[in-house]
Amino acid sequence: MELSPFLNRELPEPLYSQLYDWIKMEIEEDRLLPGMKMPSIRQLTTQLKISRNTVETAYQQLQSEGYLESVPKSGIWVAEIEKPSLHSIKVKHPMMMESKPSSEVLVDFEYGNVDLDKFPLKQWKKCLSDAVVQENDWLFQYSEKQGELTLRQEISNYLLQSRGVRSTPEQILITGGTQTSIVMICRLLALQENTVAMEEPGYNGVRSVFEDQGCHIEPVPLEKDGVSVEHIQKSRAKAVYLTPSHQFPLGMILSISKRMRLLKWAYETGGYIIEDDYDSEFRYQGQPIPSLKSLDEEEKVIYLGTFSKSFLPSVRLSYIVFPPSLMVQYSRRFAAYNQSVSPIIQRAMGQFMQSGEFERHIRRMRKLYQRKHQALLRSIEQYMGTKVKIVGEKSGLHILLKLKGISTSELIEKGLQKGVKVYSSSSFWLNPDSEGHSYIMLGFGGLSIEEIEKGVKLLASCIP
Repeated sequence: MELSPFLNRELPEPLYSQLYDWIKMEIEEDRLLPGMKMPSIRQLTTQLKISRNTVETAYQQLQSEGYLESVPKSGIWVAEIEKPSLHSIKVKHPMMMESKPSSEVLVDFEYGNVDLDKFPLKQWKKCLSDAVVQENDWLFQYSEKQGELTLRQEISNYLLQSRGVRSTPEQILITGGTQTSIVMICRLLALQENTVAMEEPGYNGVRSVFEDQGCHIEPVPLEKDGVSVEHIQKSRAKAVYLTPSHQFPLGMILSISKRMRLLKWAYETGGYIIEDDYDSEFRYQGQPIPSLKSLDEEEKVIYLGTFSKSFLPSVRLSYIVFPPSLMVQYSRRFAAYNQSVSPIIQRAMGQFMQSGEFERHIRRMRKLYQRKHQALLRSIEQYMGTKVKIVGEKSGLHILLKLKGISTSELIEKGLQKGVKVYSSSSFWLNPDSEGHSYIMLGFGGLSIEEIEKGVKLLASCIP
């Protein structure tokens, strides 16, 4: 181990005292952990260019206070120290500490998790291995700037078959996540200081990016069949961000008539529609809904896709399908930008799709998630009955429950006491009112059917 404290020789405070304070703070703040071996006195003397006495004095003080321990013929080690109890910690800011459940979390309904047991890990590892051992020098080079061609070809084919989106590989840009995609779009469309319309409620992860990019956000209310098109028509929005095939988080589907009116708005005003098709693979009722992009005849829809829900969040793989004219602008403006996603991951994913494994994976997961979805709805009906209203149950990897007779915060707290973790959806509202605070979100992708049933039963016992 090497330590890198800043020792200021201009200060009146002795160097041994500065070294002592620094090591003590590193241990107390868990950057030096119990069981870590410290550098020897000789090593530290040489590395920091200080005297042996300085290091010895600091180490001796830390040993006498129990922060370090010396083991004969072994060295100096970070000692196990008992941390103060939660109640004795002085909290500097209320946002710095999350509330801790009084009991172990047995079931966590966190949104965004995927099923681990059925993941084709063996096949994915093989694709990763094959990508690395492919002959030629690509491994020692940067990726193609828009992303690996094989992956873009596979995405283009997949979108045509699954979503009716006609595109060429030349229109596709690989990115490291939807938020990265939004940053690129903001810069390309010069949305800074301009108005962007967003569903209210909507995906707060994207809203944060728009805000950070200096956009003025126009919250657009939702109706039974999706976003209010009249509101958008009256706005001065230069672009509108939507989740039309499965509105996030309320789950409704944008009707075909509204889709056509939105496209007409874009054609007449020159505005762009940013379509986030984040979990379109998982629909459990009715026929698949055509994407907005598949209806676009004048190239005013920018299509966003991701592998985070359909495959793995950790691969950090998303993509943009740009209209050809915007792709030309992108190529000119960002010609000096290198591709940020690992070419190894891209090549492995391209091979995974090319082999047919991705489609087989989607089919398996769709059936699995449908069984989990049915178990969730069945359990809610059995244990909660009319105490809650289910919202957004037709597709996706989450549902919302509209609560009656209990507040969101109260149910979250009581759930934790029983070992069930659920989440408020209020952060998805730009301007949360009483409506925004009356829902909880239940994600089920990473839970087993047994865990889902157990979690709902425990949660139901918290509702009067």
